[in-house]
Amino acid sequence: MPLFGETAALITAFFWSITSIAFTEASKRVGPFYVNVTRMAMALVFLIITFLLFNVKINLSVSQILNLGVSGFIGLVIGDTFLFKAYRSIGARVSMLIMSLVPPMSAFLAYFFLDEKLSLLGFLGIIITMSGIAIVVFKREEKPTSNYRIDYHGIFYAVIGAAGQAVGLIFAKFALNEGEVNGFLAGFVRILSAFIIFYPLALMTSRFKKPIHVFNNDRKALMFTLIGSIFGPFLGITFSMISITYAKIGIASTLMSTMPIIMLPMVRFYYKEELTWISIMGAFVAVAGVAVLFLH
Repeated sequence: MPLFGETAALITAFFWSITSIAFTEASKRVGPFYVNVTRMAMALVFLIITFLLFNVKINLSVSQILNLGVSGFIGLVIGDTFLFKAYRSIGARVSMLIMSLVPPMSAFLAYFFLDEKLSLLGFLGIIITMSGIAIVVFKREEKPTSNYRIDYHGIFYAVIGAAGQAVGLIFAKFALNEGEVNGFLAGFVRILSAFIIFYPLALMTSRFKKPIHVFNNDRKALMFTLIGSIFGPFLGITFSMISITYAKIGIASTLMSTMPIIMLPMVRFYYKEELTWISIMGAFVAVAGVAVLFLH
């Protein structure tokens, strides 16, 4: 199917946009640590059920398992942990702006380690799309603004988070280039490797006690976490693996980074946020960049 990878990347961005709102609401109620651990456990259950229902064949080589495992550790444990630290330090707006470094980082690494070359039109599409995203994210106000300030620690956390995402994609691509891998299976190995590392750490801290009791006392937090888990680590990560299988990493990561654009109508509907003309203009610029990427 033509442009299958690019389409999967946009679907990923749509799923992650839903996840962002769901996990934000859940984190407000029970804290990000409970949400982070529980989302992985739920996703693993959903993936196992998927394997049983659709009889997914587990036919991975040792090197593919290792590469996907490393991808999960770097992307989901290191990358996401530092991203969450950046959210707390400098806020989501500036963190997402710095996360716009993921596509150029990914394209740069793919050029040297995967011999993936982008055409001039591909580079132009990335630049246009990133410009539109930057306009939207930079203009959007953070509430309460006074809680966040620009500091070097927060910027460092966000840069490490972006690097973790980019390097994680490269290792996943190593596995996918070796042979055909089912997207659900690739996502399962990535999440399982992250969960194996993250869960024991969670048990050793005082921030993850009696999760069943915590969620039983707040059913809305459980509902939001469930929704986020379905569209994030279950479907989102699966489609992200499909996207980098059939599209170049620089292009796929750019399309997956259009979350701030896709979220505009969502936050307008859910949070009743007013959309400024600059935000709308940024969205049009980003869409133009996406069109260029589809035409490259």
